[in-house]
Amino acid sequence: MLNGKKVALYITGGIAVYKVVDLMRTLIKSGAQVRVAMTESATQFVSPLTFQVLSKHDVHTSIFLEKNPEQVDHIHFADWADLAIVAPLTANTLAKLANGIADNFVSSALLATTCPVFTIPAMNQHMYENPATQKNIEYLKNRQIYVMNPDEGFLAEGYSGKGRFPEQTRILDELQSFMRDRARYLPLKNKSVLITAGGTKERIDPVRYISNDSSGKMGHALAEAAYLNGADVTLVTSSSLPVSSNIKRISVESAAEMYESVSSRFDSSDILIMAAAVSDYSPETTSTKKMKKQDEMTLTFKKNKDILKEMGHRKKTNQCIVGFAAETDNINEYAKKKLIEKKADLIVANDIGKDDRGFNVDKNEVTFFSTQSEPQIIPLKEKIEIAKDVIDWIIKFIN
Repeated sequence: MLNGKKVALYITGGIAVYKVVDLMRTLIKSGAQVRVAMTESATQFVSPLTFQVLSKHDVHTSIFLEKNPEQVDHIHFADWADLAIVAPLTANTLAKLANGIADNFVSSALLATTCPVFTIPAMNQHMYENPATQKNIEYLKNRQIYVMNPDEGFLAEGYSGKGRFPEQTRILDELQSFMRDRARYLPLKNKSVLITAGGTKERIDPVRYISNDSSGKMGHALAEAAYLNGADVTLVTSSSLPVSSNIKRISVESAAEMYESVSSRFDSSDILIMAAAVSDYSPETTSTKKMKKQDEMTLTFKKNKDILKEMGHRKKTNQCIVGFAAETDNINEYAKKKLIEKKADLIVANDIGKDDRGFNVDKNEVTFFSTQSEPQIIPLKEKIEIAKDVIDWIIKFIN
């Protein structure tokens, strides 16, 4: 959602300025073009040169340093941006923003800004809780300026309280939600997407289980990509990977738990993506106590329910089902067979017999199989990019 966006990053004078360096790097890695403006007090904490080197652009620090006579810099800076982020937002700049005071480059440019504004307050707890500050925050919110709640924790003053610069994961989650709410068009808006991820575990006893090497990275990437396209996403996962707070997480362990979670939600879902590596078999019996070492041991297995096949046969005409096929040989043959037998709309097949792709790595190479077209090879690339390709296919299919 940040890819290609022009972001004006306004930095004001608080101890949390050093944390904004990493935030800016993350914005750039996400594909954003970032340009920086700093208050004079912000430059006392981190040099403008740091932000200049990382952004590859001049950093604006003074309203009087007009380098181009053909433009007014603070107006041009405000007009250039698709998104304005103020980080950290001090009590001083917060008050200026609320009351229309324009006495430096940052406050002047913000007063001229017409794009969405996202602010990240950070200050002492007493300053934050002061009635004047709270009144200013409410005023900004009434003007559709987004104001994050600061974190609670150890403050620069040496005691704990509310006012810390938020953790970056929370900033990015709320920023994504903020941008999604203001997007003009989202192809999966009002669509309910159900996604499975991870390798299920089938317990032998309290300390042993049967599983596979699936990390859940593909399913989690799909959940993120679906959310960014406007979907309401439920992720049923057996993986311990983190999940954005914008996505509903259902944690499961076994194939039976995954089946129940999917089956109970399938009828109300528009799209099902079965990216999990679900165990085909589970032990006939599970010991409640740790099984002691024996010279020989025989385990009897029972077949688990085929979630993809059952949902495929329950599918209504307005639903879309995507399945994954992890194979080591005869990939095309098995994928085509799975497409027909499971009544799926798309099978995403991949070779898990290679070390640089498939299970438990960041990259993959896949082939799309559908009844609508010839097989489509998606070359080796990051799983987040594969996820975007899958979601793009779904968008075209449902439209």
